[in-house]
Amino acid sequence: MPKVTVFNVEGKEVGEIELAEGVFGLEPNVHVLHSAVLLQQASLRSGTHDTKGRSEVRGGGRKPWKQKGTGRARQGSIRSPQWKGGGIVFGPTPRSYGFKLPRKVRRLAIKSALSSKVVSSQIIVLDQLSLSQPKTKDISKLLNNLKVSRKALVVTADFDNNVALSARNIPGVKFVSAEGINVLDVMKYDQLIITKDAVAKVEEVFA
Repeated sequence: MPKVTVFNVEGKEVGEIELAEGVFGLEPNVHVLHSAVLLQQASLRSGTHDTKGRSEVRGGGRKPWKQKGTGRARQGSIRSPQWKGGGIVFGPTPRSYGFKLPRKVRRLAIKSALSSKVVSSQIIVLDQLSLSQPKTKDISKLLNNLKVSRKALVVTADFDNNVALSARNIPGVKFVSAEGINVLDVMKYDQLIITKDAVAKVEEVFA
């Protein structure tokens, strides 16, 4: 079982914690991680892009000139694709980019993401994190105490509105609860700051 140091909000070591081998101790599966990240990014695409085909462009109902006798190429409509202002050939139309992955693959992906943070020593476990009131200064102080200077994902067991409001104004910092943890966020942020309670909750769900 992998062991990591537990810190308090002052950045001091207060003990160690053993992480579940089946959640935090796997060899990261790069292919599965890529598929899961691609899945989330695809689902975020709006897919509202649209162009007009020749049947949708206004005008062009009348034949521009007679079929024969003019010496010019025959034309049926001034809204054909070869005309300026005509329809677009094979242009994009509204669509969904989403696709599905098997449940086991999705679970393996999040476990691979968490394990990759342990392997690269990019996980920080806190004994607890709670704020009496929303205060960005408190989260900034916490990050300084933990010597976190890069992008960080902060995870607590349950949604804490005070922590969420305090963290949202800090560039490169995102807060989620344990139930909202996902592959894209874990891989996107350099440091994973997670409380002991959140670790237990994640292990309970994915073990």
